[in-house]
Amino acid sequence: MAEAAVHAGADLVNDVGGGTLDAEMFATVGRLRVPYVLMHMRGTPQTMSQLTDYADDLVLTLLRFFRDGLGALRAAGAHDVVLDPGFGFAKTPAQSYELLRRLPELGALGRPVLAGLSRKKLVYGPLGLTPEAALNGTTALHMLALQGGARLLRVHDAAEAIQVIQLYLNIFKSKGADLS
Repeated sequence: MAEAAVHAGADLVNDVGGGTLDAEMFATVGRLRVPYVLMHMRGTPQTMSQLTDYADDLVLTLLRFFRDGLGALRAAGAHDVVLDPGFGFAKTPAQSYELLRRLPELGALGRPVLAGLSRKKLVYGPLGLTPEAALNGTTALHMLALQGGARLLRVHDAAEAIQVIQLYLNIFKSKGADLS
């Protein structure tokens, strides 16, 4: 499916399974030479909510997953890889908050990090809102993600996310913020 999407004009492959749902994904991405988003998720979208027990440290588990995935992707010829910790994917809201607090640790792998927080349950649930009413909370978490090192945001509200990024740059560019 990734190959068909690229041939139809897609500029990147965003793989919610992180290579676990399609045994040929890494080889396909390497052959196509397109940017790839390596996302962490356990199980499938149907089973992930039952797979939130992490015996090891959560961030250490993700670092190992990404390290191994990056090695396999390099071996397959892929080079332009973005890491997505998979907020809410096989993670409870509390685990997602921990990931957000510890996002800078993922920078150790030297790859850009994508934060997909927009209107997720970890935003609207604790506030007693619907996803449609969660823009303000989403905006707050977007700023925290940028401060934590995220270089890409997956959003529903592009204009508002651009405002967050512009304000972030205004606040931190004088301190040498690097969004490259």
